[in-house]
Order: sequence, then structure tokens, then C-alpha cells
Amino acid sequence: MSRFPFRIRQRLGVMGLAAAVGGAMTLVLAPPAAAEPATSITYPSGAASTRYTGPAFDACSAPSLDAMKAWKESSYRAVGVYIGGVNRTCTQPRLTASWVTEVSKLGWRLLPIYKGLQPACGARAQDEKITPGSAAEEGKAAAADAIAAATARGMLPGSAVYNDIEQYTSPDSTCRNSVLTYLSAWTKELHARGYLSGVYMNLNHGAADLSAAYGSTSHARPDALWIARYDGSTSLSGWSGIPDSQWAAHQRAKQYSNSHDETHGGVKINIDSNQLDAPVATVAHTYTVTSDAVLKARRTPSTSGTVVRSVAPGSSVAVVCQKPGATVGGTSVWDQLSDGSFVSDHYVSTPSKTGYSAPLPRCAHPYQITPAGGVNQRTGPGTSYATAGALSSGSLAWTTCQAPGTAVSGTSVWNKLDNGRWVSDYYVANASNTTYSKPVPRC
Repeated sequence: MSRFPFRIRQRLGVMGLAAAVGGAMTLVLAPPAAAEPATSITYPSGAASTRYTGPAFDACSAPSLDAMKAWKESSYRAVGVYIGGVNRTCTQPRLTASWVTEVSKLGWRLLPIYKGLQPACGARAQDEKITPGSAAEEGKAAAADAIAAATARGMLPGSAVYNDIEQYTSPDSTCRNSVLTYLSAWTKELHARGYLSGVYMNLNHGAADLSAAYGSTSHARPDALWIARYDGSTSLSGWSGIPDSQWAAHQRAKQYSNSHDETHGGVKINIDSNQLDAPVATVAHTYTVTSDAVLKARRTPSTSGTVVRSVAPGSSVAVVCQKPGATVGGTSVWDQLSDGSFVSDHYVSTPSKTGYSAPLPRCAHPYQITPAGGVNQRTGPGTSYATAGALSSGSLAWTTCQAPGTAVSGTSVWNKLDNGRWVSDYYVANASNTTYSKPVPRC
């Protein structure tokens, strides 16, 4: 990302594997983290997270809609877009809410990038820099500005936003600590407002510092790490200085090739190439209600769920994600609307009438695993169920719903993950570790 010259803009913000219980792993009864490093995320109603696995590219300025159509011939299916930041380089005349909607309809996933203040001991001389004594305030202000930029473009809560930190000289402890403080405040503010925190860093000039602070109780840990390492390798493991146990559950991205031209569908764009297995932006998709009668939107994906509101036949609904529920008209798929309510997909004009419809994601709310030693996954909601792998500390528990199960340290709530496995809610950094956490539905 450092390939472009910078255009300075006015400064913003304040300036103007241990087990849950039993099994083969060692028991850890540390209390769940209420603060650093695994700060909880407060998702509003209607939020959901999206992740993407595969090739991605980023360009200085968002390509035209026609270019994005042409590039459907490429292997890329995600694109990084610079949504804002005091050090953002290129103007973005095309990066509007309408562009986001139309590109998302084509099946593209979006990787929001925010290029804010840079390290005082690195990046480029003309960049606006982090002020060591004000790093926390500046990080919080950057997060607020990034959310405003994402929201203006239709990127919903549950989205991940990536803070672009260019390379710097790590031995400067004051500078290093100011970067960590800035990113910690960035993460906490994003979490407080229902967004996931991503960080972009050079593998050899910055990422190792974030890795060293992974378990620090002085800094909030971001949810995803995107590294720059121009070695041509797309591997998301075996990174020098970054243990594979860190950011281990769909939380990694790599920029493996920088500024170069590629042509697809007759359109040439100068890009960086990336490989992703990480959270990206969540965008609502508009469909039409196809029922003959008024459609009841419910609190849960079930015909017995409480009715929240009624939707007239032929009207439009904004669908955020899909999940399983009660069978209606031959399908068990339900659509979560942007207000958090659910309607049976049988009555919505999504492409598939019996199954899930691309590009809609499955509904999930990710939260970090809190114990330093990690936690066991189970085949059911209780310690009597067989273990089925483990999640290391800081891994994202991609939670789809919650249900009662075996009591663990004062709570009987268990979280069902999108891989079908279960973890005790006591070890997950959500709103409550004693009872159910809204807006996650009951299973």
C-alpha cells in the first residue's frame, strides 16, 4: 500500500490451548476478559459479520462499475477500498453507497481500508503522524471517522474496517508504544459501536510488535491482521515472527504482491494482490416480498417467534444475512433484515427458493475467545459432549445462536458456532458471560 504518493488532508478527531472444561486440554478458570486484550463487541440489532476466503486486490482509487464487471473474468472476488483517513492518497469519486450496492450485487466482497495517522518513526515524511501523548484520543477519533465513512457507503455494523499502518522503525519504544496505544483505542471504539477491528502492517516492520502485544492486558487486540510481505506466497500461515496460534480463526490476510498492472476483461488496473481468510464488509441486499398476504417479520427464525412488524406484499426488504430456522414451503432458510427481524426466505425474491443465496452470507456474530490457553469446541452444548478441536486465545468464535447447556463458572449459556460446534459462553468476549447476549438469537 506504500506504492502511492500521499495527499495530506486536514487532521481529524481530537485534533480538530487450555480447555473450557474437561477433555484432553488443561483446565483454565481465568475469568472472561471484560477489557484488554479481548474487548467485547456491542452489536446493534440487525448486525451480522461477513467473511471472505480467496484472492483479493486493492487499488488506489475504487475502479469503475464497468471495470468491476469486466474483472469478474479474473480469479479475484474481493476488492480493497480506501474509505477514508487523514493520509488517504487518492480521491474516490466512484466510492459511493450506490457503487457499493451495485458492486456487491455482482458478488464482490469489500475490504474497507482506513489510512489514518501514521507512526512518528516511519511511513513517509509528509504523512500526518500519531502524537505519542494523544495516541489514545487519536485512535478513538479515527475509529469514529472510519465508522462514519463506512456507514455513508452502506457498510453495516458487523463489518470489519482495516487501519493501514505503514512500516516504521520498531526499536523506537516511544513510537512503538504510541502505535499500539493508537490501535488499541481504534479497536475498543470499533467494538463499542458494533464493528470488527482489522489492522494492516508490514510483516517485518510493525506486525511483530502487534504480535508481541497479543496477550497484553494493556492493549485491546484487533480481530484480524493483514500483513504486507512481497514474496509471492499466498500462504496465511508460517509467517515469520507471528505464531500460527494468533489470529487463527478466519482472521488473516496477506498482501503478497505490490504495485503491478493486470488486465482482465480488456480492462487494465494497477493493483496490489492479496490472499484473504478474514472478515470483510457487510452490505444489505434488497429483495421483494413475494407473498400474497402480509408477511410477518419475527424476532426469531421460527413461525412461533414473536411478530415484530408486518411487511406488505410487493414491498422491498433489506436482507443482511441468512440462517436456518423453521421449515416453510419447503425451505428452512430465513432472512435476517436490517432491523434484526427475520422472515422466511420462501416469501422473498432471493435467487434460490430452497437453499441459501449468494452473495448473502450466513448470519454470525464473531467474538474473541478469552482464556490465554484457548478453549475446547464441543459437539453439543455441554461438557459431556465430545471435544471437536479447539480455538486458541483471541480466535474469533463465529457465533450463530445461543442455547442452554452444562453450567460453566456460573453460566449455562453455550454458543453454537458456524462450523456446527459449541463453546461455553463463559469464555467468549460478548456482552454478558452470565446470560444471553443480544442480538444473538436463541438456537
